[in-house]
Amino acid sequence: LFGSNAFKNVITTGTLAGNDGRKMSKSYGNFTDPNELMDKFSADSLRFLLMSSPVMAGEDFSLQDKEVGDVARKLTMIWNMYDFFTMYAEVDGWEWNGSFEDPMDDLTNPLDRWIVSRVHQLNTEISENMERYDIPTAMKGILPLLDDASNWYVRRSRRRFWKSEDDTDKNDAYRTLHYVLLYLSHLLAPFTPFLAEELFLKLTGGELGESVHLRDWPKAGKVVEKVLFDMARTREIIEKGLAARMFKSESEQQIKVRQPLQRLQYSGPQLDGVYEVIIAEEVNVHQVFSMNPEGRPLGDDSSDSSLSNTNVVLDKTITPELAREGMMREVVRQVQNARKQAGLNVDDRIHLELVTHDPELEKAIDEHTDTIATETLASELITVGSAPAEGYTADVKVDGVELAIALSKV
Repeated sequence: LFGSNAFKNVITTGTLAGNDGRKMSKSYGNFTDPNELMDKFSADSLRFLLMSSPVMAGEDFSLQDKEVGDVARKLTMIWNMYDFFTMYAEVDGWEWNGSFEDPMDDLTNPLDRWIVSRVHQLNTEISENMERYDIPTAMKGILPLLDDASNWYVRRSRRRFWKSEDDTDKNDAYRTLHYVLLYLSHLLAPFTPFLAEELFLKLTGGELGESVHLRDWPKAGKVVEKVLFDMARTREIIEKGLAARMFKSESEQQIKVRQPLQRLQYSGPQLDGVYEVIIAEEVNVHQVFSMNPEGRPLGDDSSDSSLSNTNVVLDKTITPELAREGMMREVVRQVQNARKQAGLNVDDRIHLELVTHDPELEKAIDEHTDTIATETLASELITVGSAPAEGYTADVKVDGVELAIALSKV
């Protein structure tokens, strides 16, 4: 009418279908009352599912209650990380210094540099796609990031939060996890406003303002591409190593992850030692070597850097020594379960007694006494062959052999 466009951008939605695949309709009654869905799973979960669905790109979408529940379950990873952080921060008395600046230049641990790079990378993806009003694509990387943060970064960093670990590295871990959660509260604000607000206020105590929704969109900080690539390659080698454990043929059997093996070899350029340590711990092998695709030791002139070309060879020979180490790992798992059943806190030291009449299990415990004590926070000597002490007791089996566990808080 006036010689110019009435709008700059248009979002065209598709049609919502009900749980039976037909167009959502009151007369069909083919949908759950939205208030019931929000009461059961949260308004954020319903909002997140709808905003990330094809309906925001003009396509039809069938709203299923189960999918709202799946989103709710995945979003709880944020609170799992927050609970983990606060649990250890309270034990250590760690306090936030009030800064919300990119910590990358101060970080040395590749895990910290990787997860900070990942959230900065996510910011760029969200920002670029939101500028194009492509909301589903903007949200595509959020849940994978939460999975990376919870099931890789936090899980791999768990030991770093223990009091017995290096204090400098531990402080970097606290600082990184707080920064990542605080950064996520900003990135999630347009998509899960209630969750983002609660997380922001819990992390800051109001020191950065009364609401995350009154804050500016955060700048995309530094992204270290080499760390992202090396970690992706590390995780691919781990995935292939674990797959090799599960592979079963006429000459080989499946081997549970808790059973240590001697060595793993991978093709392509040599990874830094810290990544090889991660591979060794995740695949549960003693040694990790690089090799070229022909099997000879890797030379400095190798240029094979593609993930898809990485080959992994796993030595599945189990010596008696490795078998006993595997028994020790199972003992540690059973003691950790007993700690939980006894209601102990994560930092409680215990007196631990282990009783078995099997010579091989007794030898395994005797060979790895220090490791068992360290892993289970047992500050008093582990005894084998005596009657259990007073306290929490449990009778378990390790590789089919009976073991009595007795523990009490020191």
